[in-house]
Amino acid sequence: MVRILSALISIVVLTACNGASDLDKPAVPLGDFNLYHNIVVAPKVQKLPISREVSKDVLTTAIKDAIAERFDRYDGTRNYHFGVSVEGYVLAPPGIPLVLAPKSIMILNLTVWDDAAGKKLTDEPHQITVFESLDQGPIVGSGYTKTAEEQLKNLSQNAAKSIENYLVKQNKAEGWFERTADAIIKRAEVASTPAVTEN
Repeated sequence: MVRILSALISIVVLTACNGASDLDKPAVPLGDFNLYHNIVVAPKVQKLPISREVSKDVLTTAIKDAIAERFDRYDGTRNYHFGVSVEGYVLAPPGIPLVLAPKSIMILNLTVWDDAAGKKLTDEPHQITVFESLDQGPIVGSGYTKTAEEQLKNLSQNAAKSIENYLVKQNKAEGWFERTADAIIKRAEVASTPAVTEN
């Protein structure tokens, strides 16, 4: 029971936050980061039968725009690339108020490339699942209060925020975007290492 409650609380926390709510604030530090290529595809995207439908072009454009909206704020000198594959989505239709209020959901896979190093930072694609924000219609369901395009925009902004959260975590743990600092430290270590002379 505790495990189930914890899962439900986690979902509530995820859905309570609006991914665009902090865009008017300074960007969270991400080292020497600059997003160069922002590629979003949906070759095998799955849609549940209950979902409203949008075209692949509309889907990928909405996500690409939300990623640009968030990450174009970074102006580091080192280029990185995102490869995003949309795996599935549900855009909630009208439900039965207070009984069935479907929530919109999106699942995507993220790959991050370091341009200068010429390699992927993600050994395997990192999967992200996002829900719509509570302000999209927590009681009657957003299917009654929002168009499919509005639901998609909210999901896309939440996805972009989740990507940023993941990158911040990885940068803190792995130093993904601290390459300039790494180079300075390495040069200092080399300079302080005694020279080896041959006899």
